[in-house]
Amino acid sequence: MPSDDDTPAGPGPGHRAPHPPRRGWRRFAMDTRPLRRPAYRRLWSSTVVTAVGSQLTAVAVPKQIYDITHSSAWVGSASLAGLVPLVVFALWGGAVADAMDRRRLLLITNSGIAVTSLLFWLQAVTGLRSVAALMVLLALQQAFWGLNAPARNASIARLVPAGELAAANALGSTVMQTGQVVGPLLAGALIPLVGLPELYLIDALALCVTLWAVLRLPALPPLAGTAVRRAGVRQIVEGFRYLSGHKVLLLSFLADIVAMVLGMPRALFPQLAAQTYASYGEGLALGLLFAAIPVGAVAGGLFSGTFSRARRHGLMVIGAVVAWGAAVAGSGLSGNLWIAAAFLAAAGVADMVSMVFRGAILLSAATDEMRGRMQGVFTVVVAGGPRLADVLHGTAGSAFGPRAAVTGGGLLVVAVMLALAAAVPALRRYRV
Repeated sequence: MPSDDDTPAGPGPGHRAPHPPRRGWRRFAMDTRPLRRPAYRRLWSSTVVTAVGSQLTAVAVPKQIYDITHSSAWVGSASLAGLVPLVVFALWGGAVADAMDRRRLLLITNSGIAVTSLLFWLQAVTGLRSVAALMVLLALQQAFWGLNAPARNASIARLVPAGELAAANALGSTVMQTGQVVGPLLAGALIPLVGLPELYLIDALALCVTLWAVLRLPALPPLAGTAVRRAGVRQIVEGFRYLSGHKVLLLSFLADIVAMVLGMPRALFPQLAAQTYASYGEGLALGLLFAAIPVGAVAGGLFSGTFSRARRHGLMVIGAVVAWGAAVAGSGLSGNLWIAAAFLAAAGVADMVSMVFRGAILLSAATDEMRGRMQGVFTVVVAGGPRLADVLHGTAGSAFGPRAAVTGGGLLVVAVMLALAAAVPALRRYRV
């Protein structure tokens, strides 16, 4: 772990600063201790702005593609066009983040994302109407994001003490989940008022705020004594070797793969809305199903004080994944829309707990010289898992019906996670 001198804005991760116990309702509310650290507060505040801004672009791109082509197939192809560069550059970006000053890398990549947003605006405002141009810009944007995410996430362990890593992850994850709820709603409200091109421009302006916040961060070079490396294929392979030799890290990734690939039912929401819950109104049903998980995650983040101080991080991940699977299965068993949505919201709470402690494990169990590469793999897993789930659940829903597929996936999550925890005790024994 870094020493006190390696954390520019407060005590080192190994130091536990004394804090008076929180009393009354405050002990259940979000743990905001990391915001007392000026450097982390700047990083987090930049996330607040971009969490909403990035969602405006995430809505505008598929909307523009559909307006041009009137084809959902083209919209799906655009998703794939963004996934491939994200995977490639997240893995490479992790190696880059371990070889250079992470603050400098954040400045470069955020600048690249901002320029890409301006290019999105330019093609929209000039009426280019080119799907090929949109896909190229989307691929470029996701490549910059893949380079950015590992450096951003790996920097957290240099800005807050080890005892506050879970709280810091809860703060960041809550903001991102809130953005996924507020951003699309804001986009839907703004398009009729200002037009679609302006969504890209708002995102670009929001990224200027992010650049200002990152510029004020302390330098985050590789730690003293760490050899200067090139960020190439060899370093990426070294990262995977490091991961394979650390069971706790490997199991934290497997836990997310199990939860998302086997248990993320979002591909079945349109079918459930059209068939199972049609009597409630297809539009209402679809909106509730898609909103329930992120709303639950936000609620979990707002009350993260109930769990963020736990020290048995491995056991918290196992319990959260099992709770996710059980809640998903419960939603599949319910023929009542509101009960199903309540189960999905509970799954969102469990997902937030899992995100918080998986992120904390990655930051505390990995050495600083490997954190960037571990965060690169983390980015790939988080981005790829739900997409694989879409294929798996879509196929299972067509074969067995949507409710059976949702229920079966949730039960599989419970069974596989418990089997992993029993077979490999390293994760359940891990604590800080």
